[in-house]
Amino acid sequence: MKKWMMVAAVAALFSFTAIEAGKWAMDSSHSRLGFTLSHMGGIAEVQGSFGKADATITTNGTSTKDFNGAVIELTADVNTINTGFAMRDEHLQGEDYFDAAKHPTLTFKSTSMEKVKGSEKEYTVMGDLTMRGVTKKVQLKAIHNGNINGKYGEVAGFKVTGSIKRSDFAVGNSLPTSVASDEIILNADVEITKQ
Repeated sequence: MKKWMMVAAVAALFSFTAIEAGKWAMDSSHSRLGFTLSHMGGIAEVQGSFGKADATITTNGTSTKDFNGAVIELTADVNTINTGFAMRDEHLQGEDYFDAAKHPTLTFKSTSMEKVKGSEKEYTVMGDLTMRGVTKKVQLKAIHNGNINGKYGEVAGFKVTGSIKRSDFAVGNSLPTSVASDEIILNADVEITKQ
């Protein structure tokens, strides 16, 4: 009898955990996944973004305002890269850069999301970024801008920043850093809706 009670208790615990997990989806019409790099030795900047991206966030607590321990999964379509100049965008999709024909998507999956000690809004996000078939661990900073109840349910907003080296992903290896910096600044504004 005790054995069956233990099994029932464990089953109830897993059921409760499943209920408590929260699912959020990115609102692509109010989000931007962008990047910035220095041009010609830093005399100017080039900015770009990906026109088609999708992300989900899964939380593990009861509060819709606490994203500590959340899991993020993001995918972006490399063929939608937009730097404001069509010829450059086409070039970036080529095999010397993103090689979109072989690697049409870039992905990010978090391995941890932890609230910065002493902060109510800032999180450190660690995860695996895959681009051009290469996966590297990256660290990002996410600022939780807050939550509101919108037309389609509860909405949360984030500002996400970080940096990577394009050479780590074999993107544009033949391009001198005097023309385009190796460091790429990541900047995203994301709205997510509770499902």
